[in-house]
Amino acid sequence: MKIAIEAQRIFRTKKHGMDFVALETIREIQKIDTENQYYILVSPGEDKCLEESPNMKIIEKKCFGGYFGWEQYALPKEIKHIKPDILHCTSNTAPIFCKTNLLLTLHDIIFLEKQVHKNKSLYQKLGRLYRRLVVPIVIRRSKKIITVSSYEKNNIKDFLGLEEQKICFIYNGYSKHFVRKDNPEQVYKKYLDFDNYIFFLGNTDPKKNTERTILAYAAYVKNTNQDNINYLLVADLKKEIIDFIIKKNNIQWIKPYILTPNYIPNTDLPYIYSGAKAFLYTSLRESFGIPILESMACGCPIIASNTSAIPEIAGQNAILVDPYNVSEIALMIEKVVNNDEFRKKQIQYGLERVKEFSWTKSANELLKLYKEVQNK
Repeated sequence: MKIAIEAQRIFRTKKHGMDFVALETIREIQKIDTENQYYILVSPGEDKCLEESPNMKIIEKKCFGGYFGWEQYALPKEIKHIKPDILHCTSNTAPIFCKTNLLLTLHDIIFLEKQVHKNKSLYQKLGRLYRRLVVPIVIRRSKKIITVSSYEKNNIKDFLGLEEQKICFIYNGYSKHFVRKDNPEQVYKKYLDFDNYIFFLGNTDPKKNTERTILAYAAYVKNTNQDNINYLLVADLKKEIIDFIIKKNNIQWIKPYILTPNYIPNTDLPYIYSGAKAFLYTSLRESFGIPILESMACGCPIIASNTSAIPEIAGQNAILVDPYNVSEIALMIEKVVNNDEFRKKQIQYGLERVKEFSWTKSANELLKLYKEVQNK
């Protein structure tokens, strides 16, 4: 088969969840499938994280008009030239006009659901509008919809009224460099001067539950002796956002304990996880949650939400809390950082749990699906 895979953003330096899913799956396919020919379509970028091989050609396409221009003009034009048997679009959307057999990875349908809170950034608002317009059209055209968890499969199927055979799920994996580091301070000391800290991946997206998480941390600090306080390291969130939340809730006294380096490179994250006393994953809504696996693989206990797909991925014996209950989150932070025996049990549980997931498993499942679509 000739298989084209849309992976537009994998060459950008500041990658996010869907970028890593596409990149890691493609890398595994490149290793294990020597029968089919692959064409990886990307936008030019500085991080050349994927190299060509006899079974894989990389095509960089530059286009004006941002994401819309790339996906709705440049990509269909290149597909017309390649004439693949299958086009696999990996990031929720796809070209509206394209005659090739289409597979669509739909990570979630949050953009179609009613918003609890409005997005604050213009970029997020435009992205949401674009997906709301395009996705209902390309879903009808797709031979198969792929999502990332059983929870999200059922959610999409029920919300959009899809037939059972139209949609399937393939679990994500986690990158192999996420392992316990013996001397994590050699890296985390770049971001903070202290050894006792809790880690949180922040975001302005309402689903990330940032404000309640900050309030829970404030409650933990309030109930903790000053000499025993663990600092809060917040990545992927600008200091101004934290300052706004602090001022809004009149909790200025926690400012000295919150550290905001903004973006932390993916290569540094294993050291951050390995050094942290706990990782907070208190989202309101997730279709999977790769950071759950990353944290567990690095021996960092995770305090996660009991909502959406998070329990499915974290497992029954993980620490699961009500993300709307600030007091519950605060009490669990206190328990994890102060109870060494409890913390050790969670670390061991996490190291065993992550063995259920890998990008090799994901790639093999995807290859079965390619064959199934081609043979229909």
